[in-house]
Amino acid sequence: MKSRWYKDAVFYQIYPRSFKDSNGDGIGDIRGIIEKIDYLKGLGINAVWLSPVYMSPNDDNGYDISNYRDINPEFGTLEDWKEMIDKMHQNGIRLVMDLVVNHSSDEHQWFLESKKSKDNPYRNYYIWRPGKNNDGKKPPNNWTSRFGGSAWKYDQNTNEWYLHLFSEKQPDLNWENPAVRQEVVDICNYWLDLGVDGFRCDVITYISKANGLPDGKYNPILRGDEHFVAKPKIHEYLNQLNRESWSKYDTMIVGEAAGLTRKDAELLVSESRNEMDSVIEFELSLVDMKFNAIPVKLNLKKFKKIQSAWQNIPDDCWNTLFYENHDQPRSISRYGNEFGPFRKELAKMLAISYITLKGTPYIYQGQEIGMSNISLNPDEYADIMTKRIFQITKKFPPLYWLAKKVMKKVARDNARTPMQWSDGANADFSTSTPWFKLNPNYGDINVQAQLNNPNSILNFYKKIIDFRINNEILIKGSYKEYFPNHKRVYAFERAYEGKRFIIICNFKSDVVNLNCIDMNAMGAKLVLSNYANTAETFKNGMTLRAYEAFIYYIES
Repeated sequence: MKSRWYKDAVFYQIYPRSFKDSNGDGIGDIRGIIEKIDYLKGLGINAVWLSPVYMSPNDDNGYDISNYRDINPEFGTLEDWKEMIDKMHQNGIRLVMDLVVNHSSDEHQWFLESKKSKDNPYRNYYIWRPGKNNDGKKPPNNWTSRFGGSAWKYDQNTNEWYLHLFSEKQPDLNWENPAVRQEVVDICNYWLDLGVDGFRCDVITYISKANGLPDGKYNPILRGDEHFVAKPKIHEYLNQLNRESWSKYDTMIVGEAAGLTRKDAELLVSESRNEMDSVIEFELSLVDMKFNAIPVKLNLKKFKKIQSAWQNIPDDCWNTLFYENHDQPRSISRYGNEFGPFRKELAKMLAISYITLKGTPYIYQGQEIGMSNISLNPDEYADIMTKRIFQITKKFPPLYWLAKKVMKKVARDNARTPMQWSDGANADFSTSTPWFKLNPNYGDINVQAQLNNPNSILNFYKKIIDFRINNEILIKGSYKEYFPNHKRVYAFERAYEGKRFIIICNFKSDVVNLNCIDMNAMGAKLVLSNYANTAETFKNGMTLRAYEAFIYYIES
């Protein structure tokens, strides 16, 4: 029986490779996570999303899985994992694992068998097609990989092509095959029986492809997405997973929903449909991107319009709230001046602006101390997507110049630098050289420096997490936006049973004067602010300092 526990949760995402190394090999591991469970408890979070720790050749940093039922030795053992989840549960922390089943690794035994011959029992576990032209040497259709180039890889042994919407080492599983779906059910039940509390389903909206795999229209931005995003059979597939696995446990299932519209999302997460509980959508993440790729100045009006639209989904649906994860740049670098004198106020304002919304908040490791983007040379990037972009554009100097500029802002590597625990050697992430470059600012931005500073970003996060978890207005309350056309301020209220929180956030580094009479909150009492000397009572005329944000409380 599902208790909907996730509605009371604040999640912390751990990217294990970069979180904490316990054995000195430069790679974060499970025993490193165990060492920091007390830190997580002290932060106040009550749920963890753990990025993949399964067996993997690491073509895409663990999102290419070669064995779904075992732990990659670089992270530890299954016994380490069991110790970790036991300690989490003892400390009131739930654990959600990544479920990566749109594709596997090409080193998975299923695929190794699938490649052997056309009549192999595992051939139909993947999407194989003959090529075009008489010799079959042209891809079956014009779909492109999310990492660039064709989405098809030719296999000389069988003279056919297999589909890979990501790396060629990540062949797509064939969900049309009932045996594949049963394998996924069994994988889910295996981990749920071991105590996992749910799954974050990686690119789950891609599992159903259009019948016949038709060519996509030529569009360099959409790149054929219309033929494999949330196609009709996705509901059949998710219903089966829910019926035969997820619903038998007290789970939380959140789907990564690339390319999804709000209307599509409602169909996937409505409680009456018995599919998923929420989705991680990317509409907000693209609001400051031109052509879904090139970063531009944030348009706050568009940003607010998207937030408000998702806040107003039906009551039987549920939101995810996030600014950062392992695929997104750091929010302090994205939404303000990270190098200015108000970087702490900026980080705290951003925390208020989304953790007080309706839905389940996710905090990505390092976000709670204000970790920022890193400046890298082209040869220092580790992520397969960025390396592929550089490889493609290097032949065209103007595009290569643009790619270097864009990747500094949006590359996934920005979020994957090692966690900054102290100003000591290697930021106390490891006793040896980390697997990936440390951000040079770890001497100033680290956990140790902020723990005992009552005004630090870290201690502010502790306050707002505690405020969120212990407040039914924020969990159950309605949402109403004010000043939707204001270009600097995001203002809204959360209300429940005659009680209201008034939340106002200045997204700019300059002073803003705001006429608040329409908010009908005169005399409301200050609850939380990112400045030390904010007015104790709300006034109809408010002056907001650089990145100022506050929460006031009033009863009707």
